[in-house]
Amino acid sequence: MATITLKNIPEQLHKKIKQRAVQHHRSLNSEIISCLERALGSSPIDTEALITRARDLRSKLSIRLTNRDITLLKNQGRP
Repeated sequence: MATITLKNIPEQLHKKIKQRAVQHHRSLNSEIISCLERALGSSPIDTEALITRARDLRSKLSIRLTNRDITLLKNQGRP
């Protein structure tokens, strides 16, 4: 992968990017990459197709999990 060094970033812009990184639980570098991908038009996600695929996969499971079960599993071990 290529490396880019950014110089002379206005302080306000740096603060905004840093805040977004914290909000999205990303590193500053990952947040900048995400912003660039959105700005430069990376391929859009077909949410309907994604939801349909997830439902199809879920229906093939031998275990039936409710939304409550999934939430409990996700939160296990969290303070």
